[in-house]
Amino acid sequence: MAALHALTGAKTPTRQAKQLTGIARSSADRDRRRPSPAPAVRQTPANALTAAEREQVLRLLNSAQFVDAAPAQIYAALLDQGVYVSSIATMYRILREHKQIRERRRQARHPARQRPELVANAPRQVYTWDITKLAGPVKGSYYDAYVMIDIYSRCIVGVRVHARESGPLAENMMREVFNVHGVPHVVHADRGTSMTSKSVADLLEYLNVTRSHSRPKVSNDNPYSEAWFKTLKYAPVFPDRFASLAQARAFMTDFVSWYNHAHRHSGIGLHTPADVHHGRHHTVRAHRENTLAAARTAHPERFGAARSLPKILDLPEQVWINKPEPQRQAA
Repeated sequence: MAALHALTGAKTPTRQAKQLTGIARSSADRDRRRPSPAPAVRQTPANALTAAEREQVLRLLNSAQFVDAAPAQIYAALLDQGVYVSSIATMYRILREHKQIRERRRQARHPARQRPELVANAPRQVYTWDITKLAGPVKGSYYDAYVMIDIYSRCIVGVRVHARESGPLAENMMREVFNVHGVPHVVHADRGTSMTSKSVADLLEYLNVTRSHSRPKVSNDNPYSEAWFKTLKYAPVFPDRFASLAQARAFMTDFVSWYNHAHRHSGIGLHTPADVHHGRHHTVRAHRENTLAAARTAHPERFGAARSLPKILDLPEQVWINKPEPQRQAA
């Protein structure tokens, strides 16, 4: 029958619609004369509160005595006073009708943290650092590895392993790094106790270095440190545990030396971090161009459009922590 109504509604002649659907004329006529069922009218329950009683309950829920309390607490408190106004469920229904189903107590309002936006177009401009745990000889024992990275060159400019975490130890590492590699414009870190310690803050303020911190619980605000820690701990040579502090220090020294001088990083044109950090990448690039030019001359059919180097070997002009919006960067 629904198909018949659809056809007639689309201006199909009734006779033709009946032939197409196979519905007899008498059946269609009976259906047309059949009255539409009236919508069901919901009866108000006999035990429902009157409008005046519901207003009284709402005033009571929003009174100074109960405005910060949950309906279950109000219900119990009223019973203890010998008063009954409604069930807990009814209290919730009345609050829902007036769009008051939410936390009734005052809530803490945390100010929005500023999104760190840092840009570096050369080494020694922005350093980022963090601390990671290295498992000690027994379960529950750990050593703390302090690691500082130049975000442009990806070079590990400082690494120290200590038996504990503290601000003064972080300050000592920074002094040694700055003496060797120079003072950066910005030092970025998360909000750990050492990163926000007074000793570190005083040193950076004395050297006129801008302090930058990640937003709380936003690990993406410190991506270079987090990525390097994954590179470290997923390396095949990384042990499950370190037998001693001396072993942990020796391992970190060897691993950082390999990373800086032998690891060709995909984010910096497959150069080593040390080459980019110390400006040797220009010589490396020229050598690569000469090698590819000779190969192109020997077998031109194996190469496509003329280009000095594949894009994967290009060094980025800028690197970011949270890429600034175009209008901010242009300003």
